[in-house]
Amino acid sequence: MCRWLAYIGEPVRMDDLLLKPEHSMIDQSRHAKQSTYEINADGFGVGWYGSGGEAGLYHDIRPVWNDTNFRDIAAHVRSSLFLCHIRASSGAEVVQSNCHPFRHGKWIFQHNGEIHDFGLIRHALVRRIDPAIFATMRGATDTETMFQLALTFGFMDDPQGGICRMIEAVEQEREAAGIEKPFTMTIAASDGTSLYAYRYASFGEPPSLYHSTSASALREASGHTFELPPDSVLIVSEPLDMVSDHWKAVPPSSALEIRPDFAEIKPLFD
Repeated sequence: MCRWLAYIGEPVRMDDLLLKPEHSMIDQSRHAKQSTYEINADGFGVGWYGSGGEAGLYHDIRPVWNDTNFRDIAAHVRSSLFLCHIRASSGAEVVQSNCHPFRHGKWIFQHNGEIHDFGLIRHALVRRIDPAIFATMRGATDTETMFQLALTFGFMDDPQGGICRMIEAVEQEREAAGIEKPFTMTIAASDGTSLYAYRYASFGEPPSLYHSTSASALREASGHTFELPPDSVLIVSEPLDMVSDHWKAVPPSSALEIRPDFAEIKPLFD
């Protein structure tokens, strides 16, 4: 399974949180502790929002530890909202078009987990996608299909509703195809103003997901001193350090919405 991170708060240099913590995205790509795969080296990507409100993306198919351009970008870009994803492919090719995060207009989207036996239901799922949205598809992953389904089902106006309707579509096709293994997911998405995250599995335990508990935890996790305001939040596939008090697990079947002066965790389905 993949590893990912999402940050919202006052602008910080991206390397403060992507590269410098004890168990950074670089370390997780080599030594993941709560993943099916210890090594996550099938490409990576980062998406960030600047002053113009549009999302910038950088992708590469190399292991993240081999990309000096990424280190340079992360050391020079300051952002108040960014997402990073380290990929472990569940079958789709290792090409840039399959690297997360994915973008549609101002929205960016990334995922950890899997639609098991995706090939058996891929055609049925893409037939449900709005043709105008499907025309923008560039890759062949279950993640991009999930994103386009959610967009088709109203995600841009109602993020949680779009995600729930996407899940329902996947579960309907899984059942129709007789697929026994569960659909699993953690998702992070943003429109540049708010950060959304979701955790779900058809049955059993979903992939791991945590949120930070305080700004002081972020400072300590970074391994160096820098200032973050109290309302800054990190959401991660696994903690950036080994101090349990710094992180709280997101409950299964939960939805998170975070924006300036607002943070909420609630059940994914009403």
